Amino acid sequence: MHFSGRHEHKNAILFDKKTMYTRGTIEGWQKAKQTAFEPQNITERLKAVCFSQISQPAHGLKNVSKRLDSVLSAPSKQELDDDYIIVAALDFGTAYSDYFFFRRFKMNLHNKKKIGNDLIIEDIVGKPMAALDVFTLSIKALVNHLMALLEKQGTGVKAEEIRWVLTVPAIWTDSAKQFMRKGAVQAGVPENKLFIALEPEAASIFCQYLPTEKLNGADFKMAKPGTKYMVVDLGGGTADITVHEKVSNENLKELCSATGNDCGGTSVDERFFQMFVDMLGRPLMNALKEEEPSSYLDLFREFETVKRVIEPGKTTKVNINIPYASLDKCCKNHLNKDLDSAVSASKYAKKITLKGDKIRIDPEIIKDIFKPTIESIISLMKEIFERAPSFDVTQILLVGGFSECVLVQDAIKRAFPDKRIINPDEAGLSVLKGACLFGHKPDYITSRVMRFTYGTGISLPFDAKIHDMEHLVTEEDGEQFCDGLFDVIVRKNDTVDIGTAIEHNFTVDCNDQEPWELSLYASSNEKPMYVEEKGCSLLGSMQISFSTASDTERELKVAFLFGFTELGVTATDILTGETVSSTFNLN
Repeated sequence: MHFSGRHEHKNAILFDKKTMYTRGTIEGWQKAKQTAFEPQNITERLKAVCFSQISQPAHGLKNVSKRLDSVLSAPSKQELDDDYIIVAALDFGTAYSDYFFFRRFKMNLHNKKKIGNDLIIEDIVGKPMAALDVFTLSIKALVNHLMALLEKQGTGVKAEEIRWVLTVPAIWTDSAKQFMRKGAVQAGVPENKLFIALEPEAASIFCQYLPTEKLNGADFKMAKPGTKYMVVDLGGGTADITVHEKVSNENLKELCSATGNDCGGTSVDERFFQMFVDMLGRPLMNALKEEEPSSYLDLFREFETVKRVIEPGKTTKVNINIPYASLDKCCKNHLNKDLDSAVSASKYAKKITLKGDKIRIDPEIIKDIFKPTIESIISLMKEIFERAPSFDVTQILLVGGFSECVLVQDAIKRAFPDKRIINPDEAGLSVLKGACLFGHKPDYITSRVMRFTYGTGISLPFDAKIHDMEHLVTEEDGEQFCDGLFDVIVRKNDTVDIGTAIEHNFTVDCNDQEPWELSLYASSNEKPMYVEEKGCSLLGSMQISFSTASDTERELKVAFLFGFTELGVTATDILTGETVSSTFNLN
């Protein structure tokens, strides 16, 4: 995500094998001379890679598409042929409509234990709407804009000819990823053409092709085999942290599972908002959101500038433009006093003053607003270094929009003086551009470390020495079983190669054509005993349908596919050898 916090609607598109790139500049589309995808030449070509559609209200929302279209010219239909692989990467953070405004709504999927079609989220003034509709409509707006652009330029490219890549935080659950996939499919993205890219991975891939001079703080090439580095992806909502190693065959592998939290730039915004609540009261700030929503957003847009430029050594007051007229009006209507009087009467009277349409804030107050977020980021980084000392990581790669904040950079340098801190140019675009590269080579990450233990629930003969009495089940014939045991498929912290299939056989007792349901569980523990213990949750269920009825038990071989960015499941009827129809529905 961009640190700037401008309401971002971003597309990036790549064409390959006879590669074409596009960016939103007067140069328009650039056609590469190479006739094959050559990663070693990607650095210069990435200068013309991304068409970044960024909605900047300062220019007027209605003029954004027109402004971008006027500087972009697409290749003609004659220039495209069957040799082209088209990749479109989508990233977004804000949705607009005549009646709703959803700001940074992706965070609604973070830490949700249960994400379903009935999930409701609220816009900035508290109006509820189905989350799936918000995500679907937002993705659909991006898809429609891109397709309209391609049609306008006469390319003849269809949605089913594009390989679509949607970026998500690495720390998201499988349920959140599937929710995003469902929204994209409902938005018109062909499901068999949709890839999910993990944001820190995408940024890491992109940085493989940047020259040293573009990697601020580096005196080595990140493409060198054996290089190990921590990836710290600081976006608007989340911080995603993992460790990668460059392997000899031009790929990366994950050395430890991603960790993170909701300590991105948005958490700083929340404390900035809280400062105004402490100064003017929550009812007034809520009134500003409801009565003057554009002014409310102007306030945060101005704060974004401060977030980027404020430095640790700042000693003079920080000036921020504010919507003075709107705030003053709200104060008079709800507090029976003007804005100046309200500020003077607050606990910040000696540290915050007004001058014209600017608010002047003591720099220590601003730094304190950043402090909890920065401390959380550094704590997460230390946690990884402590649990993975054998990795011998000496470099830290800072990516994502929030990583452009000077306060964040300085704090990390001071916290890890023995590490080399690398901050690439345009760190806020590294995820988007890397997602395009991922679309061309989805197996760039050769192996990943499991964040959870996955398994199924089974029953075994009861053993009083190891089983709890509360799980004892006695059958009619007197036979005793222990119910709800966690049968492990793959354990947390296991390293799994991409596409690894772990097979389990199941005996299905059925005599009709009703679907058989297989439940899958996830646990934050490495060695779970029961599916209902603390840290375990039902991940989802697999519905397996049979084409023919049977009077006997069926033997099924179920393959769980791990190592990809998403979990995959297939089932095979052992008797017939046929792959049976199945769908996996996450809880």
